[in-house]
Amino acid sequence: MNLHVNSRRHRSGGFSLISAIFLLVVLSALGAFMVMFTGQQQTTVQTDVEGVRAYYAARAGADWALYRALDPDNTIAPGSSVFATCPTGTINTMGGSLSPFTVVVACSSSDYDEGGRSIRVYEITTTACNNASCPAASPVSGYVERSIKLTAAKCKDPTAAAPQFHCG
Repeated sequence: MNLHVNSRRHRSGGFSLISAIFLLVVLSALGAFMVMFTGQQQTTVQTDVEGVRAYYAARAGADWALYRALDPDNTIAPGSSVFATCPTGTINTMGGSLSPFTVVVACSSSDYDEGGRSIRVYEITTTACNNASCPAASPVSGYVERSIKLTAAKCKDPTAAAPQFHCG
């Protein structure tokens, strides 16, 4: 009788070892998945932050172009119906957290005459990206780009009171 009990214990000991190995493999796979998922999540968050920074770089470029186009201080040909030229170019000198971004400003304008008033409509497009050549022909990993398009108009009335000559 004693012999029979020992053989039963010996057979159940192998089953415990197989269960322990299976449990270790499953837990290791779960841990590897969690590490991979956490890394991907951090990359996604970083890309989202870069996208927001690119948006604000594009917005800063749009604000710069809009200020240049609308000439709020009336420094370009005061007292006449002449307008500022369309601002274009590349801005590489942003400071702070926007410094890694390049902003390209494109602009087109159309002139109209309405009841003796001169109106110029500006269509400004700014594109910001974290690459030296913006927009990139073949984006690489980590490339982020945002564009903003806006339309603005300025009206000048030569018969209005100086020095602004704005339409009323």
